[in-house]
Amino acid sequence: MQQELRFYKEQRKKILAFRYVSFLTEWDSQTDAAAGSIAADSVYNATLSEMSYRLTTDPEFERCVETLYKTRETLDDVLRHEIEVMHKSIADAKKTPMGEYVAFNELTARAYPVYVEAKRTCNFELFRPYLEKIVDYCRKQTVWLATETRKGYDVLLDQYEPHYTQAKYDAFFDVVREKLVPFVKSKTSEPQPVPSWAKQKFDVAKQREFCEYIRDVLCFDKNFGIMKESEHPFTSGMGTDDVRITTHYYENDLVSSIFSVIHETGHATYERQCDPALNDTLCGGGASLGMHESQSRFYENIIGRNRAFWQAHFSKLQKVFAPQLNDVDLDEFVNYVCRVERSFVRTEADELTYPLHIMLRYEIEQKLIDGSLQVKDLPSFWNDKFTEYFGITPPNDSLGVLQDVHWAYGNFGYFPTYALGSAIAAQLFYAMNKQFDVESSLADGTTARVNEWLREHIHKYGASKYPDEILCLATGEDFNPDYYVNYLVEKYSK
Repeated sequence: MQQELRFYKEQRKKILAFRYVSFLTEWDSQTDAAAGSIAADSVYNATLSEMSYRLTTDPEFERCVETLYKTRETLDDVLRHEIEVMHKSIADAKKTPMGEYVAFNELTARAYPVYVEAKRTCNFELFRPYLEKIVDYCRKQTVWLATETRKGYDVLLDQYEPHYTQAKYDAFFDVVREKLVPFVKSKTSEPQPVPSWAKQKFDVAKQREFCEYIRDVLCFDKNFGIMKESEHPFTSGMGTDDVRITTHYYENDLVSSIFSVIHETGHATYERQCDPALNDTLCGGGASLGMHESQSRFYENIIGRNRAFWQAHFSKLQKVFAPQLNDVDLDEFVNYVCRVERSFVRTEADELTYPLHIMLRYEIEQKLIDGSLQVKDLPSFWNDKFTEYFGITPPNDSLGVLQDVHWAYGNFGYFPTYALGSAIAAQLFYAMNKQFDVESSLADGTTARVNEWLREHIHKYGASKYPDEILCLATGEDFNPDYYVNYLVEKYSK
């Protein structure tokens, strides 16, 4: 057994090294690399993905994992969970033809810059050939990876959120549709005008200064992570000691960069507060995308769109943007950042209308994967459904079907985790308030007490347990979407 463990840990170190290289190349492609260099780099990325594939599917490694899997009850809790997950990963990898896997990685590397250009020029047809191939690969995955209990779209959902099937998501969205959608429609029936102060141009350098201040407020140690700019804000990293975020600055939208930084720092705080002992295992980082999103949405909405938070920091914002914000009072600003409206872009949507954006994508993904919707018909289908759900029609594809980068990377099954994460955040908020008054704790000027509670109840476990297990440990109950509906109705009825 000791020999098997030694061999496994040697292979694990190599797997982590490939993950590190993958993290660096993806970070570079979205922040520093010139558009013209990405096509050439994709060839090397394809070679690296082939090497990584061969490492995971190596017969000797597979035999080792199988041996450990059969005796997993003798292992410590972290290693047992890791072996269970790796056993499943190897089984899935073996079912995926290596040539298809390598070609797909090269395809998505080439697709990203084309997607960016298509979005910039509002030209879906430019991106369509790439998306058709990506969807085709994802459809094949549902065949390759099917099991007795996991078929169709469930195959893709399982890659992002273990134990959450289409049936469970359908039940969740049924609650949202029944209890929340009528409330959303009533609250957004009349458009809320944008105040004149928000229509000004805000210097990007000053936005950057305030966003760095916000990272300090959220207690993020900048010795362990930088912030840069990208087309689509994201968080990336490796272990607890290298966690990076990006944002995007708009001169005509002051709050966009602020809330994207709060959101991404929520992700980064999760990564930073994992137990450092997990760094050399495959159980480091967040437990799942849904759990990860629960942290970013918790900080962005429950903390960031809370009057108590801005009561401590609005004067700093006014100072940075003096004299532009001199005549704006606290309540006016809070009302602005908490306003609700029917808008086109998911990432800029308020927290009340946000789940409708996810339901749209969830329905589209189901149809694309089962073949009832073809890629060529996607823009018109998107616009029709958007009009049905929101009462407004996207004026172009950049504000419609091209607004998200996820499909360019082949991330089908990802979007539902956003709504799930928002709902988990609300459930955690209610559990946290049983132990201390969350809003009162913000008067200290930082989120230190919130961070500590999340570290102890969520973050420290990393990915050493399944997300639904961690949620139950933190709140004392299974996932319950009623907390989400109650939180939103209570907040926006005021």
